[in-house]
Amino acid sequence: MTRQMSTEMQQCIDMCNKCHDKCEQMLSRCMEMRSEQSMQMSMMLMSCAEMCRMCADMMMRCSSMTKAGADMVQMCVRMCGMCADMCEMSADMCRQTDAKEMTELADLMTQCAAMCRQVTPQAMQPA
Repeated sequence: MTRQMSTEMQQCIDMCNKCHDKCEQMLSRCMEMRSEQSMQMSMMLMSCAEMCRMCADMMMRCSSMTKAGADMVQMCVRMCGMCADMCEMSADMCRQTDAKEMTELADLMTQCAAMCRQVTPQAMQPA
C-alpha cells in the first residue's frame, strides 16, 4: 500500500522534473556551439539535470514507502539540499551569460533550489 504525498513534496518533484527537462533542452543548444564556455556550461547543465532527476526519483520512492524509515527520510532531505546547491551553482553560471534563455533557466533553477530547501522530514509526511 502506498501513501499520499504532501502537496509540498509533489510540487518539489514537479519542479525538479521541469528543471531537469529545461536543462536538457538547453544542454543540446550549448553542445551545438562548441566553444570553451559552452562546453563548461554543458557540463554544469548535465550535472544539474541529473541531480534534479535523481532528487525527484528519490522523493517519489520515499513517498511511496508506507513506513519510510527515519534514515531514508533524512537521506532524501539531504539529497534535496544537494540538488538545491547544484541548482544555485548552475543558476550563477547561467547568469554570467547575456542570453535571455539562460537567464530564464537561471530563474527556474533558483525556484527549484528554493523548493528543494523546503523539503524537511515534516514535509515528507503524508497529506
